[in-house]
Amino acid sequence: MDRETRLKRLRFRSWHRGTKEADLLIGGFFDQHGEKWNDAEITLFETLLEEQDVDIMAWAMGTDIAPAQYRGTILDALKTLNYVPISE
Repeated sequence: MDRETRLKRLRFRSWHRGTKEADLLIGGFFDQHGEKWNDAEITLFETLLEEQDVDIMAWAMGTDIAPAQYRGTILDALKTLNYVPISE
């Protein structure tokens, strides 16, 4: 699968998680960072999306420790939480 197709697929999967909170967290994160990722980071994010939303959200908020495979630049960026769109 080419890069553009992978990113389109990831964008859809990121924004269709099942809850509004997860959509905003994961979809907003993808929109902010996804286009800049290299192939290894895209593959890691694809794997991350297989995890439960509650786990991903806990890792992002720091209420649980992420598995070693996810620790690094992507999880560090996920923890900043500055990408979640807030409506007024």
